[in-house]
Amino acid sequence: MNIEHLRLFVRLASTHNISQAGQELGLSAPVSSIHISKLEESLGTRLVHRTTRKVSLTEEGLEFLPHAKQILASVDAGIASVGTGNKLPKGVLRITASASFGRMHVIPALKGFLDQYPDLSIDISLTDSMVDLVDGGFDIAIRNANLQDSSLIARKLAEDKRIICAAPAYLEKHGIPKTPEDLKKHQCIHHAGLSQWTFETAKGRVSFKGKGNIRTDHGEAVRDACVDGLGIAMCATWIAYKHLQSGALVQVLEDYPLIDDASIWAVYPTSKLLAPRVRVFIEYFSQYYGSPPYWQ
Repeated sequence: MNIEHLRLFVRLASTHNISQAGQELGLSAPVSSIHISKLEESLGTRLVHRTTRKVSLTEEGLEFLPHAKQILASVDAGIASVGTGNKLPKGVLRITASASFGRMHVIPALKGFLDQYPDLSIDISLTDSMVDLVDGGFDIAIRNANLQDSSLIARKLAEDKRIICAAPAYLEKHGIPKTPEDLKKHQCIHHAGLSQWTFETAKGRVSFKGKGNIRTDHGEAVRDACVDGLGIAMCATWIAYKHLQSGALVQVLEDYPLIDDASIWAVYPTSKLLAPRVRVFIEYFSQYYGSPPYWQ
C-alpha cells in the first residue's frame, strides 16, 4: 500500500474533487485518478463513487477513512521522531491564518523563512473562518482566538495586546475620555463578539459596553473606521501599530489597561509529533515577532 495514495485519498474525502485533491499534493488529475484506482486495487474494494461533477466515498470508503488517517498519523509521527539530523526540512508546509494577520505579519516574513529553508514550499490559506486542521489537511494554523479544541496543541508565538484608541480629529471634536466611565459620552466602534471592554482600575475590574452606530466583524474595518474619526475603538496593536506610529491614531485610557489574555498561537493537531517543518516554522516566527513583538 502506497502512503502517497493514502494521502490523496484522505484529501479526496475532504475536497470531494479528484483534481483539487491532486493539485494540493502536486499531482495532475489523471495521475490522481490512477493513484486512487491503484489504492482500490490494493484493497480489493471500491472506495469512491465517481461522477462528472463530484466524488463521494462509498460505504467501504467511509469505513476505511479513519484507518487511513491513523496510518498517516503514525507515519508522520515516525518521521518526526527521527528528526532530520543536519538536513534542512523539505516538502510542503500547509498553513492557515486569519486574513488580516496573515497578510500583515505572515506573508512579509516568508521571504526570510524560505531563504533559510529553501527546500520548503508554502501553501497558505488566509481566511477568517475557523477551519478544521485535520479535514483541511493543514500542518499548522495561526490563531489569535482562545483555543477551544482539546485535540489541538498550541504554541505561543507572540502577545496580542489590545488598546483603546481614536483619531486625533475625533478627540479634538468630542474630547478625550479620562476614565472608562467617560466612554458613555462617546461613539464606540465595535468588533463583533468583542463589544464588552473590561478595564483594570484602582477599584478592580470594570466592564463597559458602549453605544455606537458601527459594528463590524473585521478588525481592519474597525481600525479604518477609527482612523476616519467615526468613534473610539478597541484595536489589537498588531493591526494598528503603523497608524499609531504615524499619529493617525492615538491611544487613550492608558492608565486603565484592558484585561485581555489574547495571544498569537501556532496550533497543530495532537495526532502528530512536531514535524521538522512545523518546528522550524514556530522557531523562526517566534524570533521574527520578538518578545515583546515588534508591533508593540
